[in-house]
Amino acid sequence: MIDHSDRTCGRPTRSGSPCKIRVSGSDVACGTHATEQDKAVAEAHRSGWSEGYRSGSESSASLSKSRIERLEQRVKDLEEQLDGAHRVYEVGGHQVVEVGRYTYRWRGSRPLAVGDRVLLPENYVSRMKNGPGPTTAVVTKLGTTYRGPLSDIVGRAPAAEG
Repeated sequence: MIDHSDRTCGRPTRSGSPCKIRVSGSDVACGTHATEQDKAVAEAHRSGWSEGYRSGSESSASLSKSRIERLEQRVKDLEEQLDGAHRVYEVGGHQVVEVGRYTYRWRGSRPLAVGDRVLLPENYVSRMKNGPGPTTAVVTKLGTTYRGPLSDIVGRAPAAEG
């Protein structure tokens, strides 16, 4: 491999001695001694190198993106397997559902489904945010992997007016 980092033009000057002007990169001669063909070859080399670099970068980015997507899918699959192995749909004979990030127990006679509107019991945060009384929310998932104490859903929410 040729080291192009510290080179001189080397073309003969008017006195006959080699030109000592430094050249770098794709250039084969200094601006004074380079022919049109030298300039065209240097430009073609720069253009090819640039295209190769860009193509390599895009290929690397594409490969990385593909790998990330595969790993994210694998994590999702494993989370679903783990969730399925630990998810319960009843606690103490009553249906459990997730509403947003929290789990509640439903003691009603008709089971709830994802998308059902329910009334949640008032808590400190809901009282500050929505005022006193139950808060309307939507069932987002059936069952739970949560194993702590549960609050009861107050009831089904009235149908939304719309």
